[in-house]
Amino acid sequence: MNTNKTMRLRDFGQSLWLDNIKRSDLTDGSLKRLVDKDGISGLTSNPTIFMKSITKGKEYEGQIKELSLKGKKALEIYDIITTDDIKKACKIMMEVYNRTMGNDGFVSIELDPRIAYDTKESIKEAKRLFNVIDFPNLMVKVPGTKDGLPVVQELTYEGFNINVTLLFSPEQYEEVALAYIKGLEQREKKGESFKNMSSVASFFVSRIDSKVDKRIDTLIKEAGSSNLRDSLAKLRGKTAVEVVRVVYGKFKEMFLCPSFQNLIEKGAKVQRPLWASTGTKDPTYSDVKYVDSLIGSNTVNTLPPATIDAFRDHGVLISALEEDMEKSSSILEMVEAAGVDLKMIYEELLDEGVKAFEKSYNELIDAIDERRKEVVKEL
Repeated sequence: MNTNKTMRLRDFGQSLWLDNIKRSDLTDGSLKRLVDKDGISGLTSNPTIFMKSITKGKEYEGQIKELSLKGKKALEIYDIITTDDIKKACKIMMEVYNRTMGNDGFVSIELDPRIAYDTKESIKEAKRLFNVIDFPNLMVKVPGTKDGLPVVQELTYEGFNINVTLLFSPEQYEEVALAYIKGLEQREKKGESFKNMSSVASFFVSRIDSKVDKRIDTLIKEAGSSNLRDSLAKLRGKTAVEVVRVVYGKFKEMFLCPSFQNLIEKGAKVQRPLWASTGTKDPTYSDVKYVDSLIGSNTVNTLPPATIDAFRDHGVLISALEEDMEKSSSILEMVEAAGVDLKMIYEELLDEGVKAFEKSYNELIDAIDERRKEVVKEL
């Protein structure tokens, strides 16, 4: 029996994806080793990950210089670098894609965050990326904004693999799932096949606790009694996992039901919930808090390298996602009753998430442009 905990997550119906991309991992065999050793069956990227990879090291210097000498501008250089890396990752993950008959092995690339609120441009850019990268295991990440919902529906209707990202609330998740289902229903009416179509809905977990805990800490400081402070302190770190359990309940209602069975019989796949932002940010919590608690069937967990190492070392393999699910709503009600406006927090997190990716994107473009200018000066 394989004792590697990360590999054994698949026994619980959960896929483990890597939340990172680095060129050296693609060229020195590191990603392939993670596939073989840890059962990694997918990879996610975003502008922040690319910004860190490209600016903190020398492995991209040669390509940036070469493209600069060819007269390419910063935006063009960024596009070539990122799509090259995604192509390499897709090629490595094709082994998983083929072995699982198209159920896993996906690599995700984010749309330009500057167009997160532009439906028409998002659809256009997504199609361009699918055409440029040209691998069947590519997923394009579409932010789960109001303007992103028609993008999800249209791209699903046209048969593309979509990773809907930056999800924070059960209501937002439900809207995204409905957009996916509507796209499938439109495709069915047209008589088109569902072959080679997959989708995930990426729910950002730890960010919820970080923001809620900050609000709770403020309430603790304002509390007039030690009893109230103690009761508030007990709510720290309780929100995110319970929100995820509510989301998972909605997933089961919407996809594991007779009404969706008709589409499944015709080849459609459920849109799996994907747990993102699963590295622990608060050092007082377990470094595998958002892995141990979120193991369940028909799900994906995408982890940064450090969290993969931690779970391999001391994670707990138990199907914990559905434990006491019936209590989740009441726990969230307690959090709100304590003075935490969860709806406002969800909205702030979405807005901050889009802005953070845009900030990383702009910083990376600026860094590439600076290097490009240095190369031109050297001529």
